[in-house]
Amino acid sequence: MQVKEAIEQRRSIRKFKEDPVDPSVLEELLEAARLAPSGSNIQPWRFQAVTSGDMRTKLAACTFRLNFIAEAPITMVCCADSKALETRKRRVNELVVSGAFQGTGLEDISLSDYPDSSRRSDAANQAYVNLNVAIAIEHMVLRSVELGLGSCWTMLFSQRKVKELLDLPDTFHVVALVPFGYADQQPKQRPRLAREEIYMGEV
Repeated sequence: MQVKEAIEQRRSIRKFKEDPVDPSVLEELLEAARLAPSGSNIQPWRFQAVTSGDMRTKLAACTFRLNFIAEAPITMVCCADSKALETRKRRVNELVVSGAFQGTGLEDISLSDYPDSSRRSDAANQAYVNLNVAIAIEHMVLRSVELGLGSCWTMLFSQRKVKELLDLPDTFHVVALVPFGYADQQPKQRPRLAREEIYMGEV
């Protein structure tokens, strides 16, 4: 399957079959996320797979009427770890050593001059790590299409309840809950804005 096909075939699935998902599929999803790009290569994503029936039911109770969370054989709890910001200079150094900046204006950068997270507000830093996690989530979502699975981004949940249920660290922020499983529905393509409504042209 081409990436274009995966993009075109992806749908938000809210009805799942009871069929279990092989553990190797979970590994494929995690590998897709692991290979995602991130700002300064900080890779702030952290994931927990909720697979037991009991825990899926409890997780669904932390959401706003998302009962399908309990139906899907896997729900990935996708978190941003703010502690990843502390590794930024080390990650940048890895990029320098690997030659990632070769031939660019960043090639001769001094790590002491590289902008760090202390120059941004807490809210800006949280938005920054959340954005990076979102990229990794979409890698998983598109890979799941290729593997024959359905999924659905969900954000209607209680941050506090999810963190308490899973005993997540204070430095974690739950970005999304994403159920994965075999679709028990075939939704039509949802309405999308026309290209001229989203494209401002060339300058």
